[in-house]
Amino acid sequence: MFKLKLHWQILTALVLGVLVGTIVQASQGAGVKDSPIVNFMEFIGSTVFIGLLKMVIVPLIFSSIVAGIAGRDKTKGFGRLGLKTLAYYLSSSAVAIIIGLSIVNMMKPGLVDGSPNPDLVKFMEDNAEEFKKKGTSVEQSAVGVDNDQNIFSVIGSLIERMIPNNVIHAASDNGSMLSLIFVSLITAFGLLALEGSAKQQLVGLIKGLNELMIKITGFIMKLAPIGVFGLMGWTISQTGPAFLFSMGKYVLTVIIALGIHFLIVLPCLLFLIGKVNPLKHFFAMKEALLTSFSTASSSATLPVTLKCLQENAGVSKRISSFVLPLGATVNMDGTALYECIAVLFIAQVMGIPLEFSAQFTIVVLALLTSIGVAGVPSASLVAIVIILQNVVVQDARLDGAFAAIGAIYAVDRILDMFRTSVNVYSDSCGAVIIASSEGENLKV
Repeated sequence: MFKLKLHWQILTALVLGVLVGTIVQASQGAGVKDSPIVNFMEFIGSTVFIGLLKMVIVPLIFSSIVAGIAGRDKTKGFGRLGLKTLAYYLSSSAVAIIIGLSIVNMMKPGLVDGSPNPDLVKFMEDNAEEFKKKGTSVEQSAVGVDNDQNIFSVIGSLIERMIPNNVIHAASDNGSMLSLIFVSLITAFGLLALEGSAKQQLVGLIKGLNELMIKITGFIMKLAPIGVFGLMGWTISQTGPAFLFSMGKYVLTVIIALGIHFLIVLPCLLFLIGKVNPLKHFFAMKEALLTSFSTASSSATLPVTLKCLQENAGVSKRISSFVLPLGATVNMDGTALYECIAVLFIAQVMGIPLEFSAQFTIVVLALLTSIGVAGVPSASLVAIVIILQNVVVQDARLDGAFAAIGAIYAVDRILDMFRTSVNVYSDSCGAVIIASSEGENLKV
């Protein structure tokens, strides 16, 4: 009996979801949010599929990191591995930010003939009440962010989030990924210091847990086509054509910048540094890319990314279990690129020129705030608020730009799908490049 491979099932479900979402949105208009069909699609996509993926994130990350490090007899090589990983993360994110900054200054999506786009300004004014509510909601989500923050306080906040006051809470909260990774690393190196039967028993238990989580992930992925259909149908049904049309140039600017990084920069890094075939690697990661695109969550996609990288690309558990969990938390190329474009776009719409010094501040903050951004849909909007609160132009802050943030929010879900795919793909490229530098025999 003929059976479609999983990636073709997911792709088919994605297309069907787009079609159904478009039809439902066109037929029901303003009443679409109360539609039983829409509610059902949201349930099977967000509640069931993403919920199941999130269920395995914490035990999978913990067991992968601990088993990958403590499962070895010695720590030799991990310092080198850590430096390579850090170098790749910083380099790829910096390049992504520069691309975003260059494209937004070139295309100027918020301007027409050097002045704020009148159609866009009118669009924001017509929807001012709705957009201000969304903008205010985003600002309130930025817990612990105040108007007195600076670069150093942002760094301090990162360190504070990394070291948990409560280990149990860190291990049970999908939003505390930095804390979870820190706890996992401490546990791994603590086990390495142990000797005798205690070490063997604990390491054996954690290795068994890791294998169990991978097996459960495989079961969950059988539901991927249904989940993707629900997610895409719900997403498209919520996005009206007016939003996309009015914000078209902004959407195009983001997609072009992300496309340059995804289709040119990352393949070049794979070919020139990793000495691997970019096309083969792309197809090896197809399930993870389709899942990341539909879920818009790098954290939820992590189990799939690990599976694809190990089984299809041939990267060892030692490297994949170390590089990927870190990457899903701190290596956000697409997010950093997007933050730059969003902030410059808001400044353009508000008619506020940003000199080189202000744009340099944006670059630094985009790099810092992209680290540890929660791997969930629209989490980067909170980071944008932080950047806005730190960009000072002629003694005026941009943090009052609620209407512009709300307008961005209106199209954010669509753009989030693209930038999440870039985030996930960059993580996988980093793992392959590092594995190649370590002399591993890859399948790509």
